[in-house]
Amino acid sequence: MQNELLPRDWQRHGYDNPTVISVWFEKKKGQDAKALIPSPAYGPHATLLRDALGAIDIPVTALDNPDQLLFELALKNVYILTTNIAGLEVGGTVGELWSTHGELAGAVAREVIRLQEALTGETLDAQTLIDAMVKAFEGDPEHRCMGRSAPVRLQRALELAQSLDLELPRLQEISRHQPKQASS
Repeated sequence: MQNELLPRDWQRHGYDNPTVISVWFEKKKGQDAKALIPSPAYGPHATLLRDALGAIDIPVTALDNPDQLLFELALKNVYILTTNIAGLEVGGTVGELWSTHGELAGAVAREVIRLQEALTGETLDAQTLIDAMVKAFEGDPEHRCMGRSAPVRLQRALELAQSLDLELPRLQEISRHQPKQASS
């Protein structure tokens, strides 16, 4: 479980068939768990995860194959990176991002998808990913776009793009608008 996860992250450590869940719920102290959409899980223990989380009313969908898992991991990355990076520019909620700044959100999402394709070596269906991202927005339209990790996520995305010789002009433009971080 983590954000910005892709198969390459476990494959480089020699794992070939782990159980993976793309978490689409949050649980904060003193609050009930809140699910945006069902969390997809894949691997030998996906059904166990589904049943265990289902027992506490957290919806999980057990996936059938690794291609579905790749799509779901890419979707989570598109959601997190798009909302955080576009949020650096406009702030607000995901509902406001899509309704008021849809062009920005779409442009950032398309560049994030290009990055996901470069990282995975796979062609992804951009429109289907964007449609699924919007469905997740609808799961909690008041969710804030930008967390404290947003600047780091933007920097990491740009560093990955540079290492892959990939131009992401909208992300680079957003980066130029950000305050410079003090060196440690």
